Amino acid sequence: MAHIALYRTWRPQSFQDMVGQKHIVQTLQNSLREGRYSHAYLFNGPRGTGKTTTAKILAKAVNCLNGPGIEPCNQCDACIRITEGAVMDVVEIDAASNRGVEEIRDIRDKVKYAPTEVRQKVYIIDEVHMLTTEAFNALLKTLEEPPAHVMFILATTEPHKLPATIISRCQRFDFRRVALEEQVERLREVCEDENIEVDEDALAFIGRLSDGGMRDAISLLDQIIAFSGDRITYEDVLSITGGMASDQFERLVIAVQNADVSAALRQVDEFMQEGKSADKCMENLIYYFRDLLMVKMVPGSQAVTERILDVKRFAEVAQRFKTETLISMIDTLTYYQTEMKYSVQPQTLLEVALMKLCSGASAIASPSLQGNESAAAASSGSPERTDGIVGQLMNRIQRLEEQLAQVLKNGAAPAGGASAAPASGGSRNAAPAPAINKKTIEKLEGYLKGVEDPAFRTVVQQWSQLLGRVKELKITVHAWLVDGEPVSVHDGNVLVAFKSAMHRETTEKPANKQLIEQVLGELLGQPYRLLTIMLKDWKAAAEQRKPDDAPKEELQLVPEDEQPSGEIKEDWINEAIQLFGEDLVKIKED
Repeated sequence: MAHIALYRTWRPQSFQDMVGQKHIVQTLQNSLREGRYSHAYLFNGPRGTGKTTTAKILAKAVNCLNGPGIEPCNQCDACIRITEGAVMDVVEIDAASNRGVEEIRDIRDKVKYAPTEVRQKVYIIDEVHMLTTEAFNALLKTLEEPPAHVMFILATTEPHKLPATIISRCQRFDFRRVALEEQVERLREVCEDENIEVDEDALAFIGRLSDGGMRDAISLLDQIIAFSGDRITYEDVLSITGGMASDQFERLVIAVQNADVSAALRQVDEFMQEGKSADKCMENLIYYFRDLLMVKMVPGSQAVTERILDVKRFAEVAQRFKTETLISMIDTLTYYQTEMKYSVQPQTLLEVALMKLCSGASAIASPSLQGNESAAAASSGSPERTDGIVGQLMNRIQRLEEQLAQVLKNGAAPAGGASAAPASGGSRNAAPAPAINKKTIEKLEGYLKGVEDPAFRTVVQQWSQLLGRVKELKITVHAWLVDGEPVSVHDGNVLVAFKSAMHRETTEKPANKQLIEQVLGELLGQPYRLLTIMLKDWKAAAEQRKPDDAPKEELQLVPEDEQPSGEIKEDWINEAIQLFGEDLVKIKED
């Protein structure tokens, strides 16, 4: 006879065989006892926790020839045939492969017919969250008011994907992960029935690997039996599952605590020789440090006792570290674990992470952690961490000095620089203009004269069109450039003055600057380079360039008929072109 997988052999056939779902079993049995069972149920929870199994047991209980009762008899013809899947009125549908509206319409058309073999027609829809929106809409009305002889049982691992209208029409039951103790008990029962000798440590490790899923635990046990035969040891489980023994991590952690880089790297090499993957080693190492932290902070927690076999041994290792150190190490390892996803050399990152831990440089492992940990590092008094923070600050100071030198090179006044002294007869409260040194004025001399250049007048006339063209190409560049205004043209350069330093810096980025220069060349018919300056600096340079005894311009009112008609006409034409564009403006002679 062909071998049947253990999880199928040990699939519960009655409510009393269910493991770890007492709250659900009790509720369903009370409903069956009182005959108050619902027309629609929603079973949701992690994989392998018994959702579909419970649905089939419920289908047998309501259709048992010796019932309905709180348990199916599993002896009558109805129970036996439902277990074998041979009853046409108990339909199990996989929504992952039958997710369309046509399949649900077929169900909707058939529910009105009375059952032919049993008293209650039951539809079990597994992975119901895979149905399409149209399929849910087709199911909705039938689910709300089905005939009295129909029961729907929906099973899913992702209830958040179901429409609220579907959930509100069902009795919802949340299946929990099976506790480690209950898993070990069931695994021990399986081994006894199969005449298998097994170590308690091995059973506990299998339970932890299954992550609360009873089916996964039994499937893993079946695989290990095939490897080990009649005797299962803890080492066998580690070998077949690719797991890592806690004593290996204990040696690794002690090497880190002693700053023994050589021992730590030897342990990593041992993992690699055993066929372990670097990302799995990193994951298990993070779990190990997490367990150390839990043992140190909440030693009596259930989360600790379920995951850790030898709590006392873990506590001895945890005493070697401060709580802050463990948290910092977990942060460092988590950062490198994230980087592993994008690296072609994950083993190298694992080794670098361990060297960071050994050197006490965990505080600067991740850029995202620098700001949060700098204060703690400074206050901790650790020389290694303090040196790291000092190094960061020195680098920042150096970058600021380089930026300041670049600003001065471009001709702008340094922030917080000296101000021009107010005139002796001026008001004390008047805000003085920013001072511009003589060297800067000499650099700007050509641009100050370029205001009178005809090319500058052309740039001013075309500026609105330039902004529009830049907006078409890249609206974000337009948002920065609109803060500036052209102030001069000199030697093939267009000088643009900005009110905001942030807008100026963003416009100066190579990609943005190249786009603007491209548009300048298109509109003006020749290549131009873009230069920028702060508007306040430009105004200050223009003011200081004027000699003190220069005659002040006086505003005079001139009658229209006395002004040169050509100048008035040209100004109006330029204004119209700026407002409406060259394509819409037509010039007609009088």
